[in-house]
Amino acid sequence: MSRNAPRKRFFLWAALAGLIGGGTFLATAELLALIVAREASPILAVGGFVIDIVPQPFKEFAIATFGEYDKIALLAGLGLAVVIASAIAGILQLVKAPLGVIALVIAGALSTAAIVTRAGATPLAFLPPVIATVVGSIILVLLVRRLRAWRDGVVETTRDGIDDGDDVAAGDHRTATPTQLGRRQFFVLAGITAAAAAVVGVASRVVSTTVASVASIRDSLKLPSPKSTVTVPDGAELDIKGLSSLYTPNKDFYRVDTALTVPTIDPATWRLVIDGMVDNRVEMSFQDILDMGLDEYSITLTCVSNEVGGELVGSAKWLGVPLREVLKKAGVKDGADMVLSKSVDGYTASTPLSALTDENLDAILAVGMNGEPLPLEHGFPVRMVVPGLYGYVSATKWLTELKVTTFEKDEAYWTPRGYSAEAPIKFSSRIDTPKLGAAVDAGKVPIAGVAWAQSVGIERVEVSIDDGDWQAATLSAPVNEDTWVQWFVEWDATPGTHYVAVRAVNKNGDLQIEERAPIAPDGSSGWQRSLIRVV
Repeated sequence: MSRNAPRKRFFLWAALAGLIGGGTFLATAELLALIVAREASPILAVGGFVIDIVPQPFKEFAIATFGEYDKIALLAGLGLAVVIASAIAGILQLVKAPLGVIALVIAGALSTAAIVTRAGATPLAFLPPVIATVVGSIILVLLVRRLRAWRDGVVETTRDGIDDGDDVAAGDHRTATPTQLGRRQFFVLAGITAAAAAVVGVASRVVSTTVASVASIRDSLKLPSPKSTVTVPDGAELDIKGLSSLYTPNKDFYRVDTALTVPTIDPATWRLVIDGMVDNRVEMSFQDILDMGLDEYSITLTCVSNEVGGELVGSAKWLGVPLREVLKKAGVKDGADMVLSKSVDGYTASTPLSALTDENLDAILAVGMNGEPLPLEHGFPVRMVVPGLYGYVSATKWLTELKVTTFEKDEAYWTPRGYSAEAPIKFSSRIDTPKLGAAVDAGKVPIAGVAWAQSVGIERVEVSIDDGDWQAATLSAPVNEDTWVQWFVEWDATPGTHYVAVRAVNKNGDLQIEERAPIAPDGSSGWQRSLIRVV
């Protein structure tokens, strides 16, 4: 056996020591964050930092690939990176101390920087990662010290040709060798530390999120009956298999935001601050919003990341109050042209002031969605809903602040990341059925979908089959100009592969843009074209 062979066998144990040291770091940080600063979770802070700095094309790729699971994918990636880095730190510490500790200190410093630079960081936010770095480093040093004693004993006995350092046999009461002591101490410390880190880390994260308690508060919350309700006319919903419903169920409504974990906010402690270019700074409670009296609104929302034919669009009945009435309480000063809304997680959106004060636009603070309080993931307890504007400039969830300002003075989260400061929705149409790639039987086949032109309304939808003449589709009865309409064309399908295109015309007489445009800087455009296979 070569002299280096026994040493190489211990790299795996060194990697385990590194994983336990890294796990101890995370568990300690989570526990201290629970005590002194809830926002000081290293994984969440670093994840938020990654979301902030990643180039816009990668964001689009993540949303297109993972959809509403993009945060889970990011957390999984970060977890894998932590595992790999921790294992490497353990090996480095074994090969040449204190390289492993130095690596852990660097990771602690980076996580500390990510935490203290996050929006809303408290003065004590630096403590959890700093103390966790010290604790994790101590555990790593102790583990590797015992591992080294075990390894050196094995190497020495192998070199002398005596034995391989195994434990003494059962019933043999001879004194244990340094090799055996080192191994036993390593496994005892590793087992105790790993178990403690797992219990403390998981328990701290569960308690910190408090999702269960806030979820129970939400479930028991009874919103007052609205002063007015939406009238849905006969014929507003077509009975066609595969066609999107008039109102998207809450569980199916798209979710795109920058929050790695869903913020959990007790409505009893929630506050909305209206300040900036106002006559009076105003602070409102959740009860203050309810006391204004709720109305029901039917509004379709669209994400700027929605590709042509995509599913990042949905309709709902919202309960809320007009934003213009909220702003009136503060008194908007002359010269203001923008409202910078802020979420509890630090996200900001820039909304043209005119869209929030126009008497003909139903821009609202929403507290309810499809007959129930807002779901946690959709902004509970209060969010913004503004028809006619992409969500990234208008639909701030977990709302906490409205700053009346100007586009010249302030910019929102997405503006320096390559997106327009103002983003009116490009109206569009989509084919829902037949699905691309799904074969249909020859004969009478409905081609159906939805079309939207929020704040303007859809005048007509047209379909072309195999580059033939455009034929008008039958529209559902519109609920209002802010809600999408359904459409269909009855088609006598013949066997083969057919090429179908759809386009819409809004009530201003504008034809949907044919030319393809990417998501950035202000939303995609183009006619959806699809292949339908008939058998």
